[in-house]
Amino acid sequence: MNFLATTILLFLVIDPIGNIPIFLAVLRSVPEERRLFITLRECALGFVILVLFMLFGRVFLHMLNLSETSLGITGGIILFLIAIRMIFPTSEPLFGANAGTEPLLFPLAVPTIAGPSALATVLLLASRDPGGFWIVLAAVAVSMGLSTLILISAGAIAKLVGRRVLIATERLMGLILTAVAVEMLLQGIRNFVLSLR
Repeated sequence: MNFLATTILLFLVIDPIGNIPIFLAVLRSVPEERRLFITLRECALGFVILVLFMLFGRVFLHMLNLSETSLGITGGIILFLIAIRMIFPTSEPLFGANAGTEPLLFPLAVPTIAGPSALATVLLLASRDPGGFWIVLAAVAVSMGLSTLILISAGAIAKLVGRRVLIATERLMGLILTAVAVEMLLQGIRNFVLSLR
């Protein structure tokens, strides 16, 4: 994948627009003067975790004796499940954050930003083409930068466009992510079939 395609994929997987309601809900009881700092800190922690998975992804695969093909199929399945959740959300709360406490790492950095789908995606991208590490790293940096800008402006965006527009945008991103997930799954199956020959 090229830089633009990788950046778009990671942006869709991180899903900052879909995460706006989560950030607003978690930070509702936090003093307003602390919200900007917390958002920046959690985005930075999420970025560090994604980069760590990129750096040690291949070691992780070898330790668990996993093939890149199985990782591709697994990543496609996880992305598909996340995309379905975006299109058909449930009333069940996503994460059990304690009200009245200032979040640290959980639940904003992990799993809201660096969730299972984002971790699986960077792991897959980095292991699939080791020579393209810097492209993937740049894509992670750009997508996280855009996500941080959106999440910093979460309150203003929610007031400006309204809840209905946010929901509609999340559904659209879920549809796009579904197509990406199916393509990853098909590619993994194709690689598996070729390896049997």
